[in-house]
Amino acid sequence: MRVAITGTPGTGKTTATDLLESRLAGADETDSLPNLEVVHLNTVLEDEGFYTEVDADRGSKVADLDALDDWLAGRDDIVVESHLAHRFDADRVAVLRCAPASLEARLLERGETEAKATENAESEALDVILSETVDTHGLESVYEIDTTDRDPSGVADALEAVITDRRGPSAGEVDFVGYLT
Repeated sequence: MRVAITGTPGTGKTTATDLLESRLAGADETDSLPNLEVVHLNTVLEDEGFYTEVDADRGSKVADLDALDDWLAGRDDIVVESHLAHRFDADRVAVLRCAPASLEARLLERGETEAKATENAESEALDVILSETVDTHGLESVYEIDTTDRDPSGVADALEAVITDRRGPSAGEVDFVGYLT
């Protein structure tokens, strides 16, 4: 099984996945959790140098998607976490969502520029990652999770429900387009 956890930067992917990873590591054969390795794709990108350039305007690296895809090839029984995770093969894709105003505040709090925080908030309002995910994986494989008012443990619970098939696919249930008006 390959599960992707994706979403706009600031939606809580890494924090919730870290909690999920500790649960997966502590699981045994009596648990309902499968034995899955967690891969933080942004760490792989950094460690392996899988980027083609640095975008000076945004201060971010431009991922080499082909190199990342090659690195992921043949790796099964994994959870792949990144805002890019939906761009790769997966059996299930959890798209973490957050109200744009809250997302913008989170990003500013962690030191992002106002321009980058605003750009990400607008992308969230426009469902950019959700749309890309549905286009690539189909509605039957997408699980939308609103993190706005959930603590990280609650988000990890929702991710666990996706992995253990205790939650059905959902996409298009979260609507933040009002942020743009």
